[in-house]
Amino acid sequence: MPNIDVLDMTGKKVGEAELSESVFGIEPNTVVMHQMVVNYLANNRQGTQSALTRAEVRGGGKKPWKQKGTGHARQGSTRAPQWTHGGVVFAPKPRSYRFTVNKKVKRLAMKSAFSSKLKDSQLVVLDAVTTEGYSTKTIAAMLKAIGAEKKALIVLDSVDTKVVNSARNIPGVKTAQVNTLNVYDIMNADKLVIVKNAISKIEEVYA
Repeated sequence: MPNIDVLDMTGKKVGEAELSESVFGIEPNTVVMHQMVVNYLANNRQGTQSALTRAEVRGGGKKPWKQKGTGHARQGSTRAPQWTHGGVVFAPKPRSYRFTVNKKVKRLAMKSAFSSKLKDSQLVVLDAVTTEGYSTKTIAAMLKAIGAEKKALIVLDSVDTKVVNSARNIPGVKTAQVNTLNVYDIMNADKLVIVKNAISKIEEVYA
C-alpha cells in the first residue's frame, strides 16, 4: 500500500497515512477520465443558444424581382441565407447536452484521478484544516506553506463554513466534500489537498 506524509497547516510533517492500493494505487485510465470530464462539461452547458432560420426572420415575403428576364439569379425571398439579414442555415436551437455515464466507469474514473494525483506528486494530506474565524489570510498562508499556491482543490471531511468562505475569495481555490467530488475538479487542480479524515471516507466509497 502506498504511504504519504501527513502535514499540518504550516507544512510540517506530523505523521504518515497509509492509502488504499485499490483507490490511490491503480494505473490511471486516461480514456475514462476524459469521458467524465466531457460529461461534466456537457452537463453544465445551458443549451440556450438560439438563432433564427429563414422561416423565423421577419420580412422577405415578397419576391425581390420577377423570375426571368432580369439577368439576376432567381430569388424567392430576401430572407434566404445568402442574403444580408437572412436566416441562418441549420440554426442552433435550445437543447439539452446532458448524457449519462455508467456507474462502473464513474468509479474507475474517480480512482484513476486519485491515483494520477498521487503518481504525479500532486496529492497533499493534511491532519486538519481549521480557522478561528472567517480568515482568507489563514487559508492563503496554509496553501503557500504546503506549495499549493496556484490552483488547489481542498477536500474536507465535513462542511466547515468558516473554511469554505475563507477559501472562496482566493483565485483558483475550490473546496469540496467527499460526496461532491468530481473528476473535472480533481484534474483541473494543480494540487489536491485532502484532510486526513476525508481519506477514510473516500476509501470507504471507492475501495
